[in-house]
Amino acid sequence: MATQEEVFKKMVSHCKEYGFVFPSSDIYDGLAAVYDYGQMGVELKNNIKKYWWDSMVLLHENIVGIDAAIFMHPTTWKASGHVDAFNDPLIDNRDSKKRYRADVLIEEQIAKYDEKINKEVEKAAKKFGESFDAELFKSTNPRVQEHIQKREALHTRFAKALNDNNLDELKQIILDEGIVCPISGTKNWTDVRQFNLMFTTEMGSTADGSTKIYLRPETAQGIFVNYLNVQKTGRMRIPFGIAQIGKAFRNEIVARQFIFRMREFEQMEMQFFVRPGSEMEWFKHWKEFRLKWHKALGLGDEKYRFHDHEKLAHYANAATDIEFEMPFGFKEVEGIHSRTNFDLSQHAKYSGKKIEYFDPELNESYTPYVIETSIGVDRMFLSIMCGSYKEEQLEGGDSRVVLQLPPVLAPVKAAILPLVKKDGLPEKAREIMNSLKFDFKCVYDEKDSIGKRYRRQDAVGTPFCITVDHDTLNDNCVTVRYRDSMKQDRVKIDDLHALIDAQVNMKNLFRKLID
Repeated sequence: MATQEEVFKKMVSHCKEYGFVFPSSDIYDGLAAVYDYGQMGVELKNNIKKYWWDSMVLLHENIVGIDAAIFMHPTTWKASGHVDAFNDPLIDNRDSKKRYRADVLIEEQIAKYDEKINKEVEKAAKKFGESFDAELFKSTNPRVQEHIQKREALHTRFAKALNDNNLDELKQIILDEGIVCPISGTKNWTDVRQFNLMFTTEMGSTADGSTKIYLRPETAQGIFVNYLNVQKTGRMRIPFGIAQIGKAFRNEIVARQFIFRMREFEQMEMQFFVRPGSEMEWFKHWKEFRLKWHKALGLGDEKYRFHDHEKLAHYANAATDIEFEMPFGFKEVEGIHSRTNFDLSQHAKYSGKKIEYFDPELNESYTPYVIETSIGVDRMFLSIMCGSYKEEQLEGGDSRVVLQLPPVLAPVKAAILPLVKKDGLPEKAREIMNSLKFDFKCVYDEKDSIGKRYRRQDAVGTPFCITVDHDTLNDNCVTVRYRDSMKQDRVKIDDLHALIDAQVNMKNLFRKLID
C-alpha cells in the first residue's frame, strides 16, 4: 500500500498531467515556489472563489466587496507593522547549506510525538478490539504517558520562546531535541535570525526620483485603508464586513509542499467591523460559520479541526486556524482572527485622518474592532485536490484514478460522448451540448473507446458522462454514468438539465450554511 507521501507525489504529477497546475515558466525549468494554473485548474480555482464570494456577499446583506490595488503607499506597511515585524525565524544547516524556519522544525518535532502517541493507541486498539478505551489507555500506559509529557514540555517551552521572541531559546530547543537537517542528517546549525518577507520594488522613472514600495504581503490592509470610503459611500452600519479576493506576495525562504507555501499566492479575506466589547461573540460566530462552509463541501468532517495559535500576533486578542488533514499532516487553510482596533488606529495615527464610526444607537464615536476571516485560495485548492484524489482497484483487476471533487466545484460538469463518430450520433451529441453549455461547463469528446473516455473524465473529476448511442435517435434518451459509483442510468434528454443542476448548483450548499 502506498504511503501518504507517495500518494501526494502522484497527486502533484496528476495536477500537471491533466492541466490543473504547471510549474511557472516550465520551458525554462520553472521558478522555485511559483506555479501557474492550467485549463482545469483555473476552472476549479474560479469555482472555489465563487463559492467563497457568494457565501459572503450574497448571503449577507451587511457584507460588500472591493478590489484594492496591489501597490500601496509605503507608509501603509509602516503603520501595519510589516516593515518592522513581518519576519520569519530562520536557521541554516552548515553542512547541507539548506535554510529552514526554526518554528516549523520544532512544530514537526511536536507532530512526531503526536505520531508516536497515535501509533501506540492504534496498536493497542488492534490488540484489545471493541472493548478498548483509548482515553483510559492514554492516561495509564507508561510509554504513552512518557511521550505525552515530552510533547507537553516541548510545547510549553516552544510557545514561551515564540511569545518572548527569544531566538537563542529556539536554537537551544532544536539542539536539545536533537533535531537534524533532513538533507545532511547533522545538527550543525547556525544561530536563528529574523528575515523580512516583503518584496520591494521602485516606482518612478529615475533612480533619484523613485520611491521604494512593497508588493503587498497580505490583502487586508487594502480593506482597512478603504474603510472610510466604503462605510460612507455604502452608508454601512456596524456590524458590517468588507470582502476581497486578491494576490499577495511573500519572499518565503522555505517554500515547499507544492502550492501549500508559495511566493505569489491568492487570498480571500473578509474584515468584519464590530462594536468594541462584542468582538469575542462575533469571533465565535465567524469560527462556526467558516467551519460549516468547509464541511458543506462533503470531503469529510473528520478532516477539519480548529487549532488555536501558540503566539498571538501583536494586533490580535484571539486567533484560531481551520486546519485540513493533508497527506503531510493537519495544515492551516484558513485563519480567523480578532484583530482589535489595531489596524484602523494605526492608519489613523500615520495618516492623520480620523477613522471612527458614529454609532447612532450609543450616540458616540469609536474606532471599530475587527474580526478577520482569511483563507488561502491555493491552500484551499490543494486541500480539495488532496481530499478528492483516489486510486481505486476495480473488479476484474482493473484500476482507475478518480478525482471525487465536490460536483459544485468540478471544472467540467458533464462530458457529452457520442458512442461512435457516425450515424448521426455526433450531430445529436452536439445538439445536447449546445442545450446545456449556457448553464454548465461541458466538454465534447469523440476520440478513443468509450471506456478510455470515461477514465479521462474520472481523472479530471467530471461528475456526469452522457453517452449518445443509436437508441438515442429513437427514444430520445441517453446513458448517464455517475463518476463516483460508475452506475449508469437511462435518462430522457429533457431531464438532463434538472439532473445536473440538482448536483452542481451552489444554492444547495448555501442552504446548508443558513439552516
